[in-house]
Amino acid sequence: MIECGSLEYAQARLQARHGARADDVAWQRLETTREYGALLDAARSSPLRAWVVGLTPRSSAREIEAVMLGHWRAVVDETAGWMPLAWQPAITWCALAPLLPALQHLVRGGPVRPWMHDDALLRVVCAAAPAARAAALGGTAAAALAPAWPAPQTLGTAWWREWESLLPRPLQADDSLRTVAALLQAHGSNFATAPAGSGTLLRRALQDRLTPWLRRAAAKPAAAFVHLALCALDLERLRGELLRRVLFPATSAPMAEAA
Repeated sequence: MIECGSLEYAQARLQARHGARADDVAWQRLETTREYGALLDAARSSPLRAWVVGLTPRSSAREIEAVMLGHWRAVVDETAGWMPLAWQPAITWCALAPLLPALQHLVRGGPVRPWMHDDALLRVVCAAAPAARAAALGGTAAAALAPAWPAPQTLGTAWWREWESLLPRPLQADDSLRTVAALLQAHGSNFATAPAGSGTLLRRALQDRLTPWLRRAAAKPAAAFVHLALCALDLERLRGELLRRVLFPATSAPMAEAA
C-alpha cells in the first residue's frame, strides 16, 4: 500500500489530476461560448466543473475573483496534504502568489479596491493607514514580504526567496526543482516586459514547457510544483473567460472571431 504523505502517494494523485485536466476540445468549447450563463453551463459539464462551484449566472466580477482565489487555495491545500510533511510549508506558501499584484498596487499608493476587502490577508493591510501597511503585512502569513514593502519591484524576489528558504533541502540539490523554478521565474520576467496582447501565447508556451516535467520529475518534489503551476494556468485561463463575459458582455465574441 502506498502511504499517504509520501512522494509515491503524491505522484499517484498528481498523475490522476493531470489526466483529468481539460483538453483542447473542452477549452475550445468554452472559448467559443458567447454568454456568461452558457459558459458557466459549459464549464459545469467539463473537467473544470469543480472550479465553478460557488458561481451562479448572477455572480459579479467581485464574486468570481473571490471564488477563483478560494479554489486556488483549495488546490494548494490539497497538494500539500499529499506531500511529506517537510515539503508542506513550501507548497503552502504558493497560496499567497496571486496576491502579489494587489500588494504591489497598494505599495505604489494605489487606492483600495472593494474586492480587496473580501480577502482576509488583504483586508488587514487595507485597514491600516498607508504608512502602517508594511507593519500590518508583517502580522500576516505573508510577513516575509514586509521588508520589501518600500520597493514594490522586489516583492516577487522576496516571495521566491522565502519559498526557497522553506524548502527542506537546498534548491541546488535538486536538478528538476531548480529547472522548474527557473522556468517559472523566466516566465514572470518575460510576462512583465511582454507587449500587450502576448499574454496568452506566453502562458501556453509555459504550459508546453512545464507539462513534460510531470513525467521527468516523477516521484520527486518538483512534480508537485509543476502541478500547482499548471493548475494556476488553468484557473487563470478560466477566470479570464468568466470575467470577460461579465465585464464586457457586448464584446464577448468567441476568441476565434475576436482574432
